[in-house]
Amino acid sequence: MRAPTNFLVRVCPALNDMSAAAPATYTVADFDFDLPPELIAQHPAAERSASRLLDGTGPTPVDRVFRDLPGLLSPGDLLVFNNTRVIKARLYGIKATGGHVEALVERVLPGTQEVWMHLRASKSPKPGSRVRFAEAFDAEVLGRCGPDNGLFHLRFDGDPFALLEAHGHVPLPPYIEHADSADDERRYQTVFAKEPGAVAAPTAALHFDEGVLAALTARGVEQAHVTLHVGAGTFQPVRVEKIDEHKMHSEWFEVPQATVEAVAACRARGGRVVAVGTTTLRALESAARDSTLQAGARETDIFITPGFEFRVVDRLVTNFHLPKSTLMMLVSALAGHAHVMALYRHAIAERYRFFSYGDAMLLSRAQATRP
Repeated sequence: MRAPTNFLVRVCPALNDMSAAAPATYTVADFDFDLPPELIAQHPAAERSASRLLDGTGPTPVDRVFRDLPGLLSPGDLLVFNNTRVIKARLYGIKATGGHVEALVERVLPGTQEVWMHLRASKSPKPGSRVRFAEAFDAEVLGRCGPDNGLFHLRFDGDPFALLEAHGHVPLPPYIEHADSADDERRYQTVFAKEPGAVAAPTAALHFDEGVLAALTARGVEQAHVTLHVGAGTFQPVRVEKIDEHKMHSEWFEVPQATVEAVAACRARGGRVVAVGTTTLRALESAARDSTLQAGARETDIFITPGFEFRVVDRLVTNFHLPKSTLMMLVSALAGHAHVMALYRHAIAERYRFFSYGDAMLLSRAQATRP
């Protein structure tokens, strides 16, 4: 479901601080690596489940294919997916002065015709001015908003979701160099996408197709879902040397009561909770910050770094992440820094494909991170 209608208001409320301090021994440089540019996937594999899967659950990496995943899980395990749906959040427009504008919607304010967006122009539009998007509809600039006033607050002349679907472009990540196409509309979206609101895909879930989902069911692996609307901040670089000084972006998420009950049932039968993607992991661990997993909808800017105490997730299906990114820190927190860096060295040597359209890996929670 979309966020509650009273959750975001025009005054741009402060967002909850759920940062977890990192050990002082780690700096951004500890999460860096050299990536040959040709390993950055520009297009998805021909078939979703034909992507490669690096099995990193043991001390030695094992090269597999993604459709092998059901055999790596046990009956009684629980897979948790993020069912967010990517919206066509990228827009091109013209200001009343004639200047060109490139925009990326960060979020649609529920129950309104208003949005927060990143906006690039030679001169920033002023409050009260109007922008014509896609030669199809107008939007009024209401002012600046968001963290550090880095976003623009606009009101569309109609339903934002409908206008974006009709006139927007797929918000491909900055490292994908081609313009969006009809194939991107299909492949930069999970097969179970349901709740509109994300401006970036939960990319680990892009590898799942109907065949893999059916094999998981036949294997006796249970499934549940959360919703976390991925924001453009997921690509934000870490600009400080000491990682505990980094301020995370905030995203809206919801954990249904049915998922809380599914996790409890999994624990009771001795199964493992497997998060599909870092967005699912962030939602689950955010909802368990008060020691037990709680249903509900709220904001999170949780920052997971080595030393974090995991309460819910035992395993993680994830893609390969950008050097020095917060997601490198997250996977290192889960599986151990040295182990993750060794896996990345193996992946580069074996020519795995990186980032959103790239390959995947399976990680287990390191024993030292268990509560």
